[in-house]
Amino acid sequence: MPLFEKENRERIKKAIQQAENNTSGEIRVCAEKHCTEEILDRAAWYFDQLDMQKTAARNGVLIYIAIEDRQFAIIGDAGINAIVGDRFWNETRDTMISFFKRGELTEGLVAGIEKAGQALAAHFPRQADDRNELPDDIVFGSEFPKKEQ
Repeated sequence: MPLFEKENRERIKKAIQQAENNTSGEIRVCAEKHCTEEILDRAAWYFDQLDMQKTAARNGVLIYIAIEDRQFAIIGDAGINAIVGDRFWNETRDTMISFFKRGELTEGLVAGIEKAGQALAAHFPRQADDRNELPDDIVFGSEFPKKEQ
């Protein structure tokens, strides 16, 4: 059984695309059933595997979620972190948690994507020559090919 129904996968992808319409930043969502290590370590591993650190302005944002473990993390690259700081990420986390507590997983992810997109748009507005540097689809850990070393 998939982690998200097709309709919800499309809603999440659309939220990413809409958020990225106003920024040069990149947003990705990665989902797994379980996280077998410390949540931030796992999110950082995916951040690296997905080449999130390779955006031109270092303004990638990854939302990682381990659904059955009820854990998630938000990681921003150096460019966005230097501007928004921990307070912003904590507020974004709290917004998402408010949805998750009601069992509204997709809505929580969309809310997090929207908040990240607003911050990225404010500090990294879309440029005339901007291109989508990373795919917008959800990455499912079980389907993820390991990057060559």
